[in-house]
Amino acid sequence: MNSNRRYILALDQGTTSSRAVLVNKQGTLSAASQQEFKQIYPQPGWVEHDPVEIWTSQYEVARNVIKNNGFDANAIAGIGITNQRETTVVWDRSTGRPLYNAIVWQDRRTSEFCDELKQRGLAETIRQKTGLLIDAYFSASKLKWILDKVPDARALAEKGKLAFGTIDTWLIWNLTGGKVHVTDATNASRTMLFNIHSRTWDDALLDIFNVPRSVLPEVKGNSEIYAETAPGVFESALPICGSAGDQQAALFGQMCIKTGMIKNTYGTGCFMIMNTGTAPVLSRNNLLTTLAWVIGTEAVYALEGSIFIGGAVVQWLRDGLHFIKESKEVEKLASAAEDNGGVYLVPAFTGLGAPHWDPYARGTILGITRGTTRSHIARAALESIAYQSKDVLDAMTADSQIPAKELRVDGGASINRLLMQFQADILGIKVVRPVILETTAIGAGFLAGLAVGFWESLDEIELLRQKDKEFLPNPDKDLVKTWLDNWKKAVNRSKNWSR
Repeated sequence: MNSNRRYILALDQGTTSSRAVLVNKQGTLSAASQQEFKQIYPQPGWVEHDPVEIWTSQYEVARNVIKNNGFDANAIAGIGITNQRETTVVWDRSTGRPLYNAIVWQDRRTSEFCDELKQRGLAETIRQKTGLLIDAYFSASKLKWILDKVPDARALAEKGKLAFGTIDTWLIWNLTGGKVHVTDATNASRTMLFNIHSRTWDDALLDIFNVPRSVLPEVKGNSEIYAETAPGVFESALPICGSAGDQQAALFGQMCIKTGMIKNTYGTGCFMIMNTGTAPVLSRNNLLTTLAWVIGTEAVYALEGSIFIGGAVVQWLRDGLHFIKESKEVEKLASAAEDNGGVYLVPAFTGLGAPHWDPYARGTILGITRGTTRSHIARAALESIAYQSKDVLDAMTADSQIPAKELRVDGGASINRLLMQFQADILGIKVVRPVILETTAIGAGFLAGLAVGFWESLDEIELLRQKDKEFLPNPDKDLVKTWLDNWKKAVNRSKNWSR
């Protein structure tokens, strides 16, 4: 590798913003640029993005992070991509124009169709092939909606004139000037059209969702050279050489490379993933089985639990209840109470995710008395994040039969010391926070760097990981049992509320 190539450019295309970061040889971030983009809500339960704005914002921050640091593309060894998963884009192959807005992973417009699939008895067939539960969360029903509802879309698709992709595919298409239509194995595994055992698009699934094979991208590994950027995109052609969905990228960025290792990302929601090794483990407890990554000929699988409302409960305290002016103030407010005062908050604002999967659950606050204060409610809100994570971890250990030894954490809410200590106490294992919390972008950088020899091996990368703090459990077991029993009662009372 050319010694002048000092960085990997990692593109981190998220749900609310596009980021670009430069990852250096030491595995730390040398620079970053970020730009938010518009959220579109055409109807209740519908969430869309403008695909053109996603591309232009991502391209702009990529150019900015290079230019603003006083050098050109010759300093870049390769490009890694990580992205919001499941979000669905369909575009015209000849013009590159999207037929419709991107339908975001949060969108619920296809819920009724998903209910029909369950009623047809297809849940087990789909789970066995994909590792997924039937839900509007995933890409297949969104793609079907576009093909059915957008004028002429299905006819154009049948003629081979349309391309489908998740956001990684859309970015690579644009970076290569429309020459390359690929996705990576992790993003493919979130579409509900991909067989995670054969690692191919599945004809039976394509029939269920009425999706023509011609719209699908080619599936690649997570660490290999897919293509070079088109002339004029940057000052010189750069290899695009790594890609993974955001949560898998975070798992890799945390170096959870051994079977049984677990990470939890505390963002707007929480996403916990356990590395289960080279054989997929199908969940009996409503978790998802997914590909963690494919490097060379080896595929690594994972169990995943998605929590819909994590850090978003703090945003609600800030914007909805006006308890705080800034999110970082929540720790001080919550710490003003010695405990939760018997208050339990279940943040089922959009239903409950794993392991409950109840779209009809709604937010609930229980145990309020005349002595309840804002601090008690704030503490209960923070604790709800930890309780939900405990529910998912219990399901993971039951499915995998692997005892959890530690939980590696990242994401914005992991800076909250009160939350992390409470998490350690109720899990009964240590919680480990790294120096660099942006493990999603770092993971994409690591995958790309491996492909071009920027780093020679996983062993070399593993040595780069630095711990910031370990939170050791110090629980009163009887007290923890009481807390967990009360939490379970509160969750049960929130379920099925809006049906």
